[in-house]
Amino acid sequence: MALGLGRAYTVSFVATSVSAVQDLFYIKPAADKVCLLEGVYLANVGGTADAGDAQEELLRIEIIRLPATVTVGSGGTAQTPRALLVNDAAAGFTARTNDTTVATTSGTAQTLHADGVNVRVPYVLIPPPEHRIAVANAEALVVRLQAAPADAISLSGTLYVRELP
Repeated sequence: MALGLGRAYTVSFVATSVSAVQDLFYIKPAADKVCLLEGVYLANVGGTADAGDAQEELLRIEIIRLPATVTVGSGGTAQTPRALLVNDAAAGFTARTNDTTVATTSGTAQTLHADGVNVRVPYVLIPPPEHRIAVANAEALVVRLQAAPADAISLSGTLYVRELP
């Protein structure tokens, strides 16, 4: 599988109040397609109210593959993936952000990356090409906030996804 092939898209949310465990991002490939996760960016954009030492929180985050019969979460927003190239075709995969009822699977969910987020520092994950996470049709991929913040924080985030032909 050669990287650089296919089409690149972003899925974003801006200044969203986050106060619960949730699927920050959800992607589900179109029929006969594979999607690669190329990057995840998260940042606390709450201004000075969330910037002091007393507001510092360390939260668990996981990237999870849902392998079979996926039930999408709810409570968030359906998103239109945005092409990185001007005049490129629309994405075939579906995307959602900030579902407070998380997605489920009839299979065994696979945690592929477990990490932590310090809400005072932007979170950036750009895996090297040989470690990019792939998800195929009938599967879904979520970036899940596994621990609720002590109080609501305002987050912005972007997921970079490459859809292979």
